[in-house]
Amino acid sequence: MSLILLKNKKQVEERIGKLRRVINHHRYLYHVLDREEISAEALDSLKRELSELEKQYPELITPDSPTQRVAGAPLAGFKKVTHQVTQWSFNDVFTPDELREFDTRVARTVLKRDALRTVLATPTYTAELKIDGFKIVLTYEKGILKTAATRGNGQVGEDVTANVKTIESIPLTLTEPVNIVVEGEIWMSKSEFAKLNDKRRSKNEPLFANPRNAAAGTIRQLDPRVVAERRLNSFIYDIAWQGETLAGSKVSPLTQADELKRLKTLGFKVNPHWALCPDIEAVIRYWEKWQKHAADEDYGIDGVAVKVNERDYQERLGYTGKAPRFAVAFKFKAEEATTIIEDIIFQVGRTGVVTPVAILRPVLLAGSTVSRATLHNEDEIKRLDVRIGDTVIVRKAGDIIPDIVTVLAELRPKSAKPFNFPNYLEACGSSADEAGGAIERIPGQVAHRCVNPNSFAQLRRKFCHFVSKSAFDIRGLGRKVIDLLLDQKLIASFPDIFTLKYGDLVILPRFAEVSAQKLIIAIDRSRSVSLARLLIALSIPQVGEETADLLVNHFKTLDRLMAAEQAILEKIAGVGPIVAKSVYDWFRNQTHHRMLDELLKQITIKRVEKQLVAHSTAVTGKTFVLTGTLISLTRDEAKLLVKKMGGKVSSTVSAQTDYLIAGEEPGSKYNEAERLGVRIINEAEFLKLLK
Repeated sequence: MSLILLKNKKQVEERIGKLRRVINHHRYLYHVLDREEISAEALDSLKRELSELEKQYPELITPDSPTQRVAGAPLAGFKKVTHQVTQWSFNDVFTPDELREFDTRVARTVLKRDALRTVLATPTYTAELKIDGFKIVLTYEKGILKTAATRGNGQVGEDVTANVKTIESIPLTLTEPVNIVVEGEIWMSKSEFAKLNDKRRSKNEPLFANPRNAAAGTIRQLDPRVVAERRLNSFIYDIAWQGETLAGSKVSPLTQADELKRLKTLGFKVNPHWALCPDIEAVIRYWEKWQKHAADEDYGIDGVAVKVNERDYQERLGYTGKAPRFAVAFKFKAEEATTIIEDIIFQVGRTGVVTPVAILRPVLLAGSTVSRATLHNEDEIKRLDVRIGDTVIVRKAGDIIPDIVTVLAELRPKSAKPFNFPNYLEACGSSADEAGGAIERIPGQVAHRCVNPNSFAQLRRKFCHFVSKSAFDIRGLGRKVIDLLLDQKLIASFPDIFTLKYGDLVILPRFAEVSAQKLIIAIDRSRSVSLARLLIALSIPQVGEETADLLVNHFKTLDRLMAAEQAILEKIAGVGPIVAKSVYDWFRNQTHHRMLDELLKQITIKRVEKQLVAHSTAVTGKTFVLTGTLISLTRDEAKLLVKKMGGKVSSTVSAQTDYLIAGEEPGSKYNEAERLGVRIINEAEFLKLLK
């Protein structure tokens, strides 16, 4: 029907209502149920008519209209959203035995809490495909999409509503006017991923490594029109919270299976390949089946989400500090591939530790091209009996650096010789050096290190560290420039940086008048430095940001620190005997003394100001450790806040730690804190302590 045939606004309003219902019906059929009753061209025609009517009558446009999936100008940035419900991450298991252990823990907990019952309840499980995508949290008010947010740190995410509205499989309006928060996964199909990379290749743009990265990168585009072009998709799998319905009912599904059915009834796209399993062995059979067939689907699958089916048991099992006790991610076996070792090289770290690395014939693994794998140490090389020319199996799980699983000895070339760990490395110094590039095994460890602590490779890394942001922060003095200055013999020790002149730089390759002048200005600006930053810059073994702060707070001046005996250093809380010996030995080295004397002629150390705390707070006198990624603060900002409020920051968890601040994707410190009974708080709880 055209505009000419509509006699009045009431008829237009009725036509718009009918168009929206028909469009939403066919959108649901096509994008959720994978069915088609009318052609895509016919559906586009209906959308065009609706758009024309809404342009003529903009007062009739509603937020849930199909025309509002892509609207407005690009965003300036993403706002923060505090989640109504904490967003948890699942713990991973990788083998059937690990899953059986999970089942045993579940049964033990249920048994303990059902001890007074005459019949022991036995949990059942749902097995759902774990989609390799990007988690999303959707909030609906009276059935209309209000916000779509990223997971973030579990407490605070980013508002990506404008982008999520472009995803056709996500309803703007539910089939019932409910208040509800649901969780799911946004993903890009393999076929759309191939089209996207073909398009980027034709424009000489960088390619995405895999569909997961492409989906995550797309959802954070500031222009919703770009998101719409990339045709993202979704699966919704959980009701995180449900409010009262219009009838006043607040009845939640009693099982996870019922929850999946309820989500589908509300109009969400739910992955059809889930199973209700009577016991854990049935889950294992489901996992084995899908490990074989996952590649057949047009979306990435990296495992099976295993959940206790009964909601009552879920509530009884509860949560740990970061994960539910009633669910785990049963990951597929790590992706493996075969390739050939073309060489074995060695990397030298800033402290002189030597790490062997296998150079591989490039192979596609877990969505990215792999050309290196760590060999860890000499003992690992001997255990594998790995040789140059060997065909090996390389394994990569998630984003972990690839490992060599085994050597296929039957494919070994006759010329392949056993690999002998070297006694000398060029990176550890030339034959002209006192140590002659020698390496040695660190007493009591499997690692090796350079005997000469001043080898070229280490010297370069130490210079890079000296000028880094946490130390002198000299902008424009990056690795390539440092290499150039070392090669040209313009610098050999730290004080030399501050003796550089404009005329020294302007004649060098890659330098022009402006760049030479900028670097000299940056060097001059860095001449005034805090004592803590100076200690960090000097590459004293065992001294990082936290230890430097401890030393500065105790001694206040460099002279007092240099004169301190080892026994005094050991008494400082958070230092300990190993760190104390390292600091003591470093300052007793005459070469270091001479270097410091020259350096202090070029720089000034800022006076250590006593930090005054206005009043006693919940932070005063407490020791904090940070792990994971914070959302609203950087780590440096969080540390500064703690110190300003009279608290202390440590790099390691111990029995003396008062709080562990856990951000997104916490590391091993989290497990250590749990083991020691240290109180674990999230970012939001930390910010409350500061008030």
